[in-house]
Formats: sequence, C-alpha cells, structure tokens
Amino acid sequence: MSEVFSARTAGPAAEGAQDPDLARARDGDDAAFTRLVQPLRRELHAHCYRMLGSTHDADDALQDALLRAWRGLARFEGRSSLRSWLYTVATRTCLDTIETRGRRALPVDLGPSSDRAVVGDVPLVEVAWLGPYPDAGLGDGPAGPGARYEQREAVELAFVAALQHLPGNQRAALLLFEVLGFSAAEIATMMSTSTMSVNSALARARKVVAEKIPSVTQQQTLRRIDDARVREIVAGYSAALERGDADALVALLTEDVTWSMPPLGHWYHGLRAVTDFAVQIPLTRCGNWRHLPTSANGQPGVGCYLWNDGAGAHLGWSINVLTLRGERIAEITSFVGADHFASFGLPASLP
Repeated sequence: MSEVFSARTAGPAAEGAQDPDLARARDGDDAAFTRLVQPLRRELHAHCYRMLGSTHDADDALQDALLRAWRGLARFEGRSSLRSWLYTVATRTCLDTIETRGRRALPVDLGPSSDRAVVGDVPLVEVAWLGPYPDAGLGDGPAGPGARYEQREAVELAFVAALQHLPGNQRAALLLFEVLGFSAAEIATMMSTSTMSVNSALARARKVVAEKIPSVTQQQTLRRIDDARVREIVAGYSAALERGDADALVALLTEDVTWSMPPLGHWYHGLRAVTDFAVQIPLTRCGNWRHLPTSANGQPGVGCYLWNDGAGAHLGWSINVLTLRGERIAEITSFVGADHFASFGLPASLP
C-alpha cells in the first residue's frame, strides 16, 4: 500500500508542513516524530476503536499505523495536513485488519433472548466480541464542519455495534465523513476510489446505521439528566448488587431492559427475565461484590469486583456499561474479563 504514503489527498497544505520537527522526523529523528503524532494519538485511537470494535485491536492497529507512517514519512509531500495523512494510514491499517477477521458481535446479534436465568453459561471463545472503550480524556476532537456525530456519540455502544454490521469500506466512509468531517472527495483519495463510490457507500451505511441506533443518543439523554442524578443511579445500581437487593435493582430498570454479558452467549430482555437472571446469578450465586464508578463508551459505567477466596480480595470481574432512558437503566452490558480493567485505569483488585 505504498499509495498510502504519497499523501496526495485534497485540502489545504498542512499548517505544520514547515514544522522543524517534521524535517527532523524525515531525517530519522524518532523523538521528533513522537512529538508530531502525540497530539493526535487519542483521536486516532478512538478512530481505530470505532473501525474495529475492540480496544485491544485499536491498540495494535494504532501501533502498526504509526510504524507505517514512520517508515513512509520521507514520502509525505505536505499536500494535505499531517492529520489527514495519518487518518489515511490508520484507516487503511484498520481495513487490513477487518479483512482478516469477521465483525465483532454482542450477544443480541447471535440469537433470541433467554426467558430464564441460564446457570453455568460458558464463554463463547469462537466469537469475536465487541469490547468496551475507556473514554476518559476523549474530547470533541477537531472534526470538520460537516461532521454529524459528536466524538462521544460516536463511541456509544449502539453506534459502534451498528458499525460492525457494515462492510469495511462503508464503515470507513461513514466515520471519515460523519464523525471526522472529511469531504467525499478527500475520502475518495484516502481510500483510492471515486467520489461516486464514496457517496454510494455513505448512502448504504447511513441506512443500516439509522435502522440500528436509537433516535435519542446517550449524550442527549445525559444532558437532560443532572450529573448528580447520574451518579445517584450508578451508586444505586452498585449498592443494590452489593446488598443483594433485588427490589432496589428493579426500581432502577425500564420494563424492556436488556442485560447481556459478552463473552457469555445468553442475554435477557424484559423486566421479568432480567429480574430472574439477577436474582439467580449475580445477587445470590456469585458471592460478594464491590464496585467502582467509571465511564465507558461515553456512558456511565461500573467496574465490578467479585470476592475470590484464593486471592483474599475482590478481583476485577467485568466492566458494566449502562445505557439510560430517562432516569432508568434500559440496557446493562457486562463486559466480562479482568483484562479490561487496565485500559480503564482501574485497579486489578480491591480489598
């Protein structure tokens, strides 16, 4: 993909084209290259997550993309901004990754919900699961004036899950246009295709995404709720689990609430089924819980810790992402796995 590095994208010349760090980096100064890309790392990482649906994949893709950029920097001609060029490299890297594996899924993508608690549910290791995104520090980002989605809206679970139903080229076109504000002509050059093809991909992608995401985003919902009230909901959810209080938990949920736990395949829909699951599994069989509040995918989240006799401590068990409707919880997505905690800056265990 040597065409990635020719940087013949449309648009204004880079403001940093005369940056002395750029000249030093072209001469092989890796410290200068690090200084150039550091301000863009966070937004590039978020872009890779949106493309791939996994923080771990995003880590690998960003590392690979920056290595490609470093190796090809001498051929960067400055006909576009450095940011545009790096997005080209990152997008191509993600498309290569998408070609090698299937889309990432949530349990709701695999089959119907369960009416009763499934005891002894086991992880489905053959499925590539969607993962949570630690959004601490994620800002608005320098999107163009045509961008439709806010940066935080564009990491919400419903949006990222919907993206996974798109082919790679449609996914890339939608993100570059609707989230990052690149023009169709710019995207065509970045993806080595025609403007007509980009517009066609955008039309198909918009249709699929519109059918799969709610009309009201989590950012809109959260803006309507006082921050203190959101903290109360999260604290109430955590306290109910720690006390084993089913009534307190149910009082926080909508009638059509869903609860899923990737990589476990079974999921639950509706207050009756979710209550049965909660009573049978986390409130009774699991044991003693502790929790820490966090933020994931632009939504309120909870780090859940389960007591382990062997360790003599509460060990990280899952990152629970809460989707709110009004002041109630409409979806609980419990991403099970201790490996999620480090990326959220959460401790591996609690006393």
